[in-house]
Amino acid sequence: MISKEQEIKNIIYEKIKELYNLKKASAKFIPGKSKVPYAGRVYDEKEIISLVDSALEFWLTEGRFARKFEYEFSKLLNSKYTVLTNSGSSANLLALSALTSPKLEDRRIKRNDEIITVAAAFPTTINPIIQINAIPVFLDVQIGTYNIKVDDIQKVITNKTKAIVLAHTLGNPFNIEKILEIVKDYNLFLIEDCCDALGSKFDDKFVGTFGDISTFSFYPAHHITMGEGGALITNDLNLYRIIKSFRDWGRDCWCEPGHDNTCGKRFGWQLGKLPFGYDHKYIYSHIGYNLKVVDMQPAIGVEQLKKLSNFIEKRKNNFNFFYNYFKKYSKYFYLPKSLPKASPAWFGFILTIKEGVSFTKNDIVNFLENKKIATRPLFSGNILRQPAYSEIEYKVIDDLKNTDYIMNNTFWFGIYPGITNEMREYMKKCFDEFFDNL
Repeated sequence: MISKEQEIKNIIYEKIKELYNLKKASAKFIPGKSKVPYAGRVYDEKEIISLVDSALEFWLTEGRFARKFEYEFSKLLNSKYTVLTNSGSSANLLALSALTSPKLEDRRIKRNDEIITVAAAFPTTINPIIQINAIPVFLDVQIGTYNIKVDDIQKVITNKTKAIVLAHTLGNPFNIEKILEIVKDYNLFLIEDCCDALGSKFDDKFVGTFGDISTFSFYPAHHITMGEGGALITNDLNLYRIIKSFRDWGRDCWCEPGHDNTCGKRFGWQLGKLPFGYDHKYIYSHIGYNLKVVDMQPAIGVEQLKKLSNFIEKRKNNFNFFYNYFKKYSKYFYLPKSLPKASPAWFGFILTIKEGVSFTKNDIVNFLENKKIATRPLFSGNILRQPAYSEIEYKVIDDLKNTDYIMNNTFWFGIYPGITNEMREYMKKCFDEFFDNL
């Protein structure tokens, strides 16, 4: 016999399902009037029920849903440790901050050490490098893959180089094989930014499983969502504890919320200049933050994870659909390409306009936007041309020719699982109309 409490909850859950089905039935795509998003949430009543379940429990901070998500995420990626945080941007901040820890001894990143990355990036891949007072060293990318030109990496390595920080651009894996050789030869850290790449694989392994630390985002635009949210994974116990310390105010203690004395000697420590026996829950080994999630976020995430394989399949199907379609327009565009060992779960369908064609990026983007087809540039374009970065200290070895070309000639549109067959046919019709009128 179920309890009165569970009986009430079941009524609530049935009403949620009824409400969801009502809203779903009223949502129809009208070509030319409805927007075709570049990305968005794809969910059903299960995410809402899980969210409400967490809300009714009212634990609020990290709890059973966070523990379940971290366990399932580690299991999915075959990683020892997952740390949830409040955004993918925070995940990147925590990853770079962790590498400054004195607990890393000679390998720690210090002021003015150098970190290799690219300028064709999302800002919060780059920002933590600046925020930890390191020097970003910018390399150019390839048109087509939009990833780093790996043959240039060794040209910029010095005795101050400590790490390589790269995103798998739009879900397209960079040359992990070559970069792993470099980080091993020069004893560098590798941080994989997988915020746009959950589900992509290289050599039949998920991206994120190669670096010292990897980061993920669960913003509504990404492969799964918690609304806001992010995660880091690592196989290194020391890095795991350092990441959690920076996330949780910088404290030395690693107890979960609501728990005490996990270490078994809460009042048996002597660290810094503190007296022996000072409460370990209030000893701080890093200058940290509070970047935890609330339990309602992973309550959504645990249901989203169950849909991930289906989401990946739909992304790949949409990508293949548009790739085959755009072959007939290859005289106008550089089509996206990936490495032979890569299997991307593409974030979007990216196009770069070739030299000498009769239209500009603005021409086609404005046309599509007027048709209610959402487009995006490749993030910051060349981040060094953004106003916020005009005074940063950095190094660069060439003129970032491809990065500038991408800034002026590249855009992408949505292939996320919410893109329906109706939307795809409408998008084809609009592209055909554009090219018929050239």
